Amino acid sequence: MSKILAGADGKARCAWSASAPEFDAYHDEEWGYPVGEDIRLFEKLCLESFQSGLSWRTILAKRENFRAAFCGFDWNRLATFDEGDVQRLLQDAGIIRHRGKIEATINNARRAQELVVEFGSLAAFFWSFEPDPEGQPEPQTQTTSAESIALSKALKKRGWKFVGPTTAFAFMQAMGLINDHAVGCCCRGKAAERRRHFVVPTSA
Repeated sequence: MSKILAGADGKARCAWSASAPEFDAYHDEEWGYPVGEDIRLFEKLCLESFQSGLSWRTILAKRENFRAAFCGFDWNRLATFDEGDVQRLLQDAGIIRHRGKIEATINNARRAQELVVEFGSLAAFFWSFEPDPEGQPEPQTQTTSAESIALSKALKKRGWKFVGPTTAFAFMQAMGLINDHAVGCCCRGKAAERRRHFVVPTSA
């Protein structure tokens, strides 16, 4: 099966972007470009955790609701949430009302605070798991990798929840730690160019 499809504008894109009308903008403007902002990285990992067992279309449609419900994914504010907040969120029809995932997000906010103390920033920690681009397999042929397994283990060791290797790999794809745009996709070269100019965050 081809990994690219021509869109209505004639541009070749990763085939998955054709599965929903709103995916073209997400694919063209966000997915696969390197991100160094801590809030965006934390948000994406949380949303990937919520996606587990669901479709990304469902999460993307609710993303603004998630941002409103979870304080814009400011982990310092989220870390103060208690059982009352959990109960409130379980009544919020705008998000995924899954107790385990809601509690994991609050827990992970507290763990994010600890990670920033340890590494200086979330970005420095996450980007330390960037794989060597040389010798990478053909794009979109795997759902985990040695690096995503290592990232998952490192997070779980520090008490993070709902961060399995598949979730970690999807996070790495989306945040540009790997360029998984298909060969022939109109955005693959753009993602590679942004990576060339991206300054990898380092620990303080």
